[in-house]
Amino acid sequence: MIEEEKSMLQSFIKYLLKNQVIFALFLIVFFWFVIQIRAILISIFLSYIIMAALLPLVHYLRKNKFPKLFAVLIPYIGIVIAIFLIVVPLVPFMVSQVQTLIIKFPQLLNHSAKSVGFTVDPRQLSQYLNNQVSTISQSAVEVTTKFFGGLFSVLTIFVVSFYLLLYNDDFKKFLANLFQADSREYTLKTLDHINEKLGAWLHGQLILSLIIGFFSWIGLIILGLPYALPLAFIAGLLEALPTLGPIISAVPAVIVALTISPTMALTVIFLYILIQALENHLIVPQVMKKAVGLNPVIIIISVTIGANLLGIAGALLAIPFISFIIIVFNSFDKRQ
Repeated sequence: MIEEEKSMLQSFIKYLLKNQVIFALFLIVFFWFVIQIRAILISIFLSYIIMAALLPLVHYLRKNKFPKLFAVLIPYIGIVIAIFLIVVPLVPFMVSQVQTLIIKFPQLLNHSAKSVGFTVDPRQLSQYLNNQVSTISQSAVEVTTKFFGGLFSVLTIFVVSFYLLLYNDDFKKFLANLFQADSREYTLKTLDHINEKLGAWLHGQLILSLIIGFFSWIGLIILGLPYALPLAFIAGLLEALPTLGPIISAVPAVIVALTISPTMALTVIFLYILIQALENHLIVPQVMKKAVGLNPVIIIISVTIGANLLGIAGALLAIPFISFIIIVFNSFDKRQ
């Protein structure tokens, strides 16, 4: 049955390539369809990344004689416990801190601008920020799921990743069977390579965000800067945007520092530069050594395109998606 379906697919592709007008129309319809279901594709890609990140732990448990179902369930049970014991209690406090910073940010910006000889009208900015704040619910569940578009989307992502883990071997065999018999083993190795790199990216990104957020918090507390916790939270969160994130995260900290003195602003700039220097030379080489390294120019272009196409989700997922494309391209290039 699989061979028959594969033969039909190959015949369809050959037919399209021979008829350029039909092929062009097919591409237009295909890209239109992709745009229409982009939210679903983002959820599937997120599910795949989560699956790739949990796969090494599942393999470890299977090697230690755990039944397949329990080997897959244990990581998810651990995630749920961590969310309810660690994340949920902290979310309301963190949200209140961030809201306070957002509400007072127009006055802080106006004060900072005056200290360097500029003037801004804080009323328009205040109105915009207040509108944004009013859309954020105090509910911990709604806040933590806002990025994914709701609780249902989060559950869908985890359910899909669960089944991708549970039937990972069958899923890989299905994809491999779409290729010629002499290419199937190489396809399986490529899929393993993709899983390793995407999993390593998620592991490394979570660790980097925690490290940068923690060191930023400690540094800002030592300097005595107000709003140290929300500013550190922003630094940790934007760490997911390589190259651009650290620069963007430093801006609100410098603005707050300017309300104290230009010397404090320079000190904060030095702190962020120091943290990024330590990250680039000590932390990243150790944490992200298994992940795919990308040129900074490619990173900036990818993040910019992702942000314009899909907003925050596109910016955050641009790097793993480009890494995925590069691995697939390299595998085909080596196969030639």
